Amino acid sequence: MAFALRKRGPSEFERASDGSMTLIEHVRELRNRLFRASIGIVVGFGFGIWLAGPVLHLLQQPYCDLPKARLANGMCNFVQLGPADLFLLQLKVALWVGLIVAAPIWLYQLWAFIAPGLHRHERRYAYVFTALAAPLFAAGAVLAYFVTSKGLEFLLNVSGGGDITTTLDITRYISFVTNLILLFGVAFEFPLLVLMLNFVGIASAKRLLSWWRVAIFVFFAFSAVVTPTPDPFGMTALAICLSALYFGAVGIAFINDRRRGRGKEVYAGLDDDEVSPLEFDTDPVLAGQRVDATAPVGAPEPIAKPAPIERRYDDMT
Repeated sequence: MAFALRKRGPSEFERASDGSMTLIEHVRELRNRLFRASIGIVVGFGFGIWLAGPVLHLLQQPYCDLPKARLANGMCNFVQLGPADLFLLQLKVALWVGLIVAAPIWLYQLWAFIAPGLHRHERRYAYVFTALAAPLFAAGAVLAYFVTSKGLEFLLNVSGGGDITTTLDITRYISFVTNLILLFGVAFEFPLLVLMLNFVGIASAKRLLSWWRVAIFVFFAFSAVVTPTPDPFGMTALAICLSALYFGAVGIAFINDRRRGRGKEVYAGLDDDEVSPLEFDTDPVLAGQRVDATAPVGAPEPIAKPAPIERRYDDMT
């Protein structure tokens, strides 16, 4: 039975008369791409294990640089609440580092799977947005790293009074720092969304500029919600940076509109109160037949008598 099924040839999902990839071929390519991306992540994870110690030390510096965090011997100490917390934390940090180190590999595999289905201009836009996404995320991460130091200093000054000694759990502290870095990095990608709305023609640069009041309010509200520290420094720094990036994106949108000639349509030069001309000719209205006012209402119209038939001499033949 199996031999008979194989002799039938490819199924309807495997046939493609136009030379394009079939469904089964897409599934196979996705499997191969995922396998190669997984291999790259595993290799990056190996480098992450080697770099986990320096990365943990770097993440501890915002707290250890504070004067109140140091003990009498000049060292800052953390505690772990479980016997395996530090080991699991090192594995988690190694995985994060592995994802960053192997990013060129798994991003290329993702792009190689998606790119054949895109048009040429869509690929060009993807190159531009990808080239901008990485520096913006890195800028947000660097800002979050400095905001963490200011936020911790504010929290320790508020709660570190009297005979209270503050000792942080290493797992919760690292989660606090990494979540802040992730939030700031993702928030810095917002200008790309603004540019996308302009490049696809949904919102013009003038319309984006008219939304600046709403945008600044949303930035401050978003910063107040996502910033885990109650100090005003982190919220204000994030909101100001997002506002500056928004106006920068609007400036690029103006350049894009001028390059594409937007705003020069047929009615772009008309005033708001100017009447637009009609570009078609109306049909003349003809007068109707006169109505006899003396005729009774509802009376049938008289039937016209037929015209007399003229007979010719050859009709009698």
